Amino acid sequence: MSEPSAKRFGSFDYVIVGAGSAGCVLANRLSADPEVSVLLVEAGGRDDWIWIDIPVGYLYCINNPRTDWCYRTEPCDGLNGRSIIYARGKVLGGCSSINAMVYMRGQKRDYDEWARLTGDSSWNWDAVLPVFKRSEDHWRGASDAHGAGGEWRVEQQRLEWEILNSFRTAMSETGIPLTDDFNRGDNEGAGKFEVNQRRGVRLSASKAFLHPVAHRENLTVVTEAQVTRLRLQGRRAAGLEFVRAGERQFAEARVETVLAAGSIGTTQILQLSGIGPAALLQRHGIAVAHELPGVGENLQDHLQLRMGFKVQNVLTLNKLANSWIGKAKMALEYALFRTGPLTMAPSQLGGFTRSSPEHATPNIEYHVQPLTLDKFGEPLHRFPAFTASVCNLRPTSRGHIRIKTAEFRDAPEIQLNYLSTAEDQRVAADSLRLTRRIVQAPALARYSPDEFLPGPKVQSDAELVRAAGDIGTTIFHPIGTCKMGRADDPAAVVDSRLRLRGIERLRVVDASIMPTITSGNTAAPVMMIAERGAEMLRQDRNRIG
Repeated sequence: MSEPSAKRFGSFDYVIVGAGSAGCVLANRLSADPEVSVLLVEAGGRDDWIWIDIPVGYLYCINNPRTDWCYRTEPCDGLNGRSIIYARGKVLGGCSSINAMVYMRGQKRDYDEWARLTGDSSWNWDAVLPVFKRSEDHWRGASDAHGAGGEWRVEQQRLEWEILNSFRTAMSETGIPLTDDFNRGDNEGAGKFEVNQRRGVRLSASKAFLHPVAHRENLTVVTEAQVTRLRLQGRRAAGLEFVRAGERQFAEARVETVLAAGSIGTTQILQLSGIGPAALLQRHGIAVAHELPGVGENLQDHLQLRMGFKVQNVLTLNKLANSWIGKAKMALEYALFRTGPLTMAPSQLGGFTRSSPEHATPNIEYHVQPLTLDKFGEPLHRFPAFTASVCNLRPTSRGHIRIKTAEFRDAPEIQLNYLSTAEDQRVAADSLRLTRRIVQAPALARYSPDEFLPGPKVQSDAELVRAAGDIGTTIFHPIGTCKMGRADDPAAVVDSRLRLRGIERLRVVDASIMPTITSGNTAAPVMMIAERGAEMLRQDRNRIG
């Protein structure tokens, strides 16, 4: 499986691929034992750019090759043939260095469903809640729901918008209860998102978990090193090969190799290594080392439908960002107090509710922003307006990740298949109608909201589904391409202890192992998975050794 020219980099107990949200946690927890050695391999660069630290800098990090892989999806029928950008972090911290910073665990029912699908009760809500709390440092302090003193700081946002406060009131007038905490297991309600920041500065996984332990002699971190394949010895993982500065190198894993490169990266590495659907591998001239049909399948994501409304008599970011005076005021406020619009997460106001009464728990999520733009990367509109984005939390559409060539530098095929089921189409139409009812509530009347995306002429189910395809875009939550499951599930890639089926000493610990998507933003669940994965690796070390 390896090329003779690969230079030996070294031998380690654990070799981890990917220094993102999962990899940084794994590196921290495993290297806490001075008796083991850990190598963390990251394809991206250092995280020492100012726009990573300033929260609003996500505008400059996403779709920037310095910090983003700049993937694009395949044209999607559900998006009316559109292809969209698909950001993935290309830097220490991974997506946590460029994401929305929203701290969101999901719902109790998400994890209870994982326990059912895997037959393992250690994945249910009651079991994972203490794992979430272990690394948390919540601004309220320790409680039944939250932890304190951990590495992962959770704070309130440091700015206010009148239009968002009024939208929150409008949600309550529409029957959505107010809440001050989305993370107790039932996230129903309207409220402000809490964020992973420290006094107005982004907190990434690398800052929280990796940099504080980088001095450990048993931890080696390598950046700008892109993995080309796993090295296998029969049905056992022996380590991995990577290219750095044009040189091919091999790192041996004496105990286990851990893939934490995310739903796209982990999938691509497995397929390039000859692990995956046999027909796909053979089509690209890759010898089948282990046929595993589920690798790259079961891709799920949250599609957000961005409705835009012009308003009057209220300040929005559109005006501030299109004025030199406004920009100067924002910069000065941030420099002096670390408050104001430069501390903005992409969304400040959130809401969870049901698109229709038959759903047992909230099945849609709102992200509301005091701004509008044609598409990401474009300037903000010059007229005052806000965006009300709504997404289906539990889509039934399934996509895939598949290599296009046998060349590790070539991006894989990313096909989301958004809105490909009647259920997802129905939820989309219902969600757009609900958004209109919220905007028509009394609390927003004084701003005279005027819908311009998709526009009031769009009324029938067919028209609304078509409009959803025009205004829909990703929230960048790909999961599920190496899902965990029972032994009798032919599509399962890993077992409930995250061990790859059929290959010894190889584990997957990232968002790709989720069998179903969580009901909200996915960064915090990934870190919980990494905490659990580190526990499993430590517990199994003696057995493997």
